[in-house]
Amino acid sequence: QRLKMTTVTNALRRQLSSLPTPAAEFPSWAYEPKSYFKFEVIHQSTKSLARVGRIHTPHGIIDTPGFVAVATNAALKAVDFPKADNAGQQLCFANTYHLMLQPGTDIIREAGGIHKFTGRTDRPFITDSGGFQVFSLKHGSVKESLASRGELKRSTVKNKPHWRSGITGSNAVKVTEDHVIFKSYRDGSKVILSPESSIQAQKDIGADIIIPLDELPPHHIDRGLLAESVERSHRWEARSLMEHLKDSRERQQAIFCVVHGGTDVELRTRSIDYLTTLPWDGYAIGGSLGNGRDELRELLDWMMPLFNIGERSSKCRHLLGIADVESVHNAVERGVDTMDSSYPTKLARCGTLMTSRNGLIRIKQGKHSKSHGMKIDEDCECSTCSHYDRSYLRHLFKANEPVALQLATVHNLHYMNTLMSELRQQILSGKI
Repeated sequence: QRLKMTTVTNALRRQLSSLPTPAAEFPSWAYEPKSYFKFEVIHQSTKSLARVGRIHTPHGIIDTPGFVAVATNAALKAVDFPKADNAGQQLCFANTYHLMLQPGTDIIREAGGIHKFTGRTDRPFITDSGGFQVFSLKHGSVKESLASRGELKRSTVKNKPHWRSGITGSNAVKVTEDHVIFKSYRDGSKVILSPESSIQAQKDIGADIIIPLDELPPHHIDRGLLAESVERSHRWEARSLMEHLKDSRERQQAIFCVVHGGTDVELRTRSIDYLTTLPWDGYAIGGSLGNGRDELRELLDWMMPLFNIGERSSKCRHLLGIADVESVHNAVERGVDTMDSSYPTKLARCGTLMTSRNGLIRIKQGKHSKSHGMKIDEDCECSTCSHYDRSYLRHLFKANEPVALQLATVHNLHYMNTLMSELRQQILSGKI
């Protein structure tokens, strides 16, 4: 009988310990409006869930819907910030995981934060928790995870010569209730990342918007394991929020939660229902977002109306890691405000240019060798299109001239920001 009671008590303790922090345990002042961060809806479409808004941050305004460029190492690939800003870039996304390992968040803190460190003092930054990159060491990239069904069996660092071996694969990451343990790709040393240490790292970096630590399960996962992962993310996010609130008013940083649940309706709904009771400044949509654009669209179809219930509609919504053109249209029509992706800049470095009339142009193709006087995009007013034609740009790529990457990246960033501006105008005019 005593053994039975002990077993029941231990089971109850485990059950209680798995519950996330209730909203009542957060201070009442955390639910009040912030003087340093505000999201305002300027216009709500009557034809769709699309809306035009504006995010006010300590380092500038973000017009929404808006594209967020990925600056992994506090730098955009192949282009500096002044050129990107001239191409219309407002918010940039830096990566905590990489900045922790190089140069170290203490270096950035001593420089006065990421804005002074980069010299980009009049435009805002957002940082993630580092969780996505840590769990990618185990499951691989999104593409690799889908291909391997979440079982990355061995190290796949052949395209990363500066990475040490043995840091990726199914045994590369250890998850406990308290933290996650992984190895540095730079020197193989053990790194421990907890909800609290992730927040402290992001406070050292000093971005305008930060993200709590969460667990990223692969797309192909047992539902029971997915449910456990969602609950763990809730507990980690609540701990992150508690850590953030210790000095949030002094730091003047906003924090967005990350909604999880994969493509499972019940789990996603449960995640939204819990996280929207806590004093976040905005909502990010993360985790597995489906296998391809169709599944993403279907997910957004039933999920996004949940963000329009009551006061939830007053918070900004960010789609994590997806911003190809088709998905941008689908997301904007369903009420997403901002979205980040390295897609446009990666395309540029491969010699693929985005255009409004002709879709994607692969500038290395021979047919462009004599395209004298022909702009990349007749409708584009970027600095690349204003000075160079297709023939010259093809020559630069074929000759492996580094400036080709810069010119292509400037063009693709300008294209994305022009696209978002046009979508805002279409919403305002009632077309979307």
